[in-house]
Amino acid sequence: MPDIPDELCNLMRGSGLAPLRLGGRDLLPVVQGGMGVGVSAHRLAGTVAGLGGVGTLSSVDLRRHHADLMEATTGLAPGDAAKAAINAANLEAIEREVRAARRLAGGAGLVAVNVMRAVADYAASVRRALQAGADAIVMGAGLPLDLPDLASDHPRALLVPILSDARGVQLVVRKWERKKRLPDAIVIEHPRLAGGHLGAARVADLGDPRFDFERAIPESLAFFRSAGLEREIPLIAAGGIRCLDDIRRLQALGAAGVQLGTPFAVTTECDAQPAFKRVLAQARDEDMAEFVSVAGLPARAVRTPWLASYLKAEQRLQAVAHAKPRCTKAFDCLAQCGLRDGLGGWGQFCIDNQLAAALRGDVRHGLFFRGAGALPFGDQIRSVHELLVRLLGGPPATAATAAAC
Repeated sequence: MPDIPDELCNLMRGSGLAPLRLGGRDLLPVVQGGMGVGVSAHRLAGTVAGLGGVGTLSSVDLRRHHADLMEATTGLAPGDAAKAAINAANLEAIEREVRAARRLAGGAGLVAVNVMRAVADYAASVRRALQAGADAIVMGAGLPLDLPDLASDHPRALLVPILSDARGVQLVVRKWERKKRLPDAIVIEHPRLAGGHLGAARVADLGDPRFDFERAIPESLAFFRSAGLEREIPLIAAGGIRCLDDIRRLQALGAAGVQLGTPFAVTTECDAQPAFKRVLAQARDEDMAEFVSVAGLPARAVRTPWLASYLKAEQRLQAVAHAKPRCTKAFDCLAQCGLRDGLGGWGQFCIDNQLAAALRGDVRHGLFFRGAGALPFGDQIRSVHELLVRLLGGPPATAATAAAC
């Protein structure tokens, strides 16, 4: 397995795990999830890929990692010119970050770009990421029914939708079949366990058993068999995965691999500031607020001072919601926004402002997404290499730092 260092390859084999076969390559069965704004950029994604996994950049507002792009787009008066300038800067940032991640990976693993379907400029982000050489496009936060069309000029690129149940899998596969394309893999993300934007329409739906891995994975595999597909599509389970036993259990259910976000967000290579990592590492499940609305969907986040204050005022803010003449950020990051469009049942705050504050580690103003469960090294910040060793069954550095599964 040329993509995987011998140490990690031996650990994987010794733990009884199967490699993830993707894009004609045998990879670690561990995918690093995309995290925005700017949390998973080239340093994290390139490091994970370089160790034989799938490293994933989040495409949203990556200009924040480039001082020249921020300088050129800060303080612009809202309007069409400002929107065009900011969108162009973000596309330039995507290209820079993809190329940097590929250099860091050194040809190993895969470098993916996560593009949210809910983002207004998602189509341009897909095209620019592929032009820059991204190995894969991962798309969630909406049904990616047009992703094959957007990637038609890049037939070798891997296309990976994020879905949450077998019904969604069946819908996307059937729609894509008509376009003569199958997903190269599908992420099955459990909305009760994952961080950030969740794949359930309402908070009340988070406990629906159709999302449970024990149901969603076998039902999806049964659909593949009954549909007579030309090949079986690898399933990648995401949400609350924290240790080797979790990976073994999910592979036993039929998953080809797993995707993790928060454990990678608290690594030394994560592209966010140290204060951001400390917030996630020190948070516990009782600190979670699963019911904050983002883009019309529930989101799992840490109850920071800002979030506690917002949730206290949310009903009052929703009651007086009204459409604004234009986006205060000038570039309309979301196709639909509760604050800009006056959608009363949606979040009444600027998601880009709050996630950018989190990226800086600003606890007073930031929105910090976090998945469920204790982290592999408790509240410690460790390297990507140490995390992968731990997930594949290697010993922790000290017994005291290993969180129970």
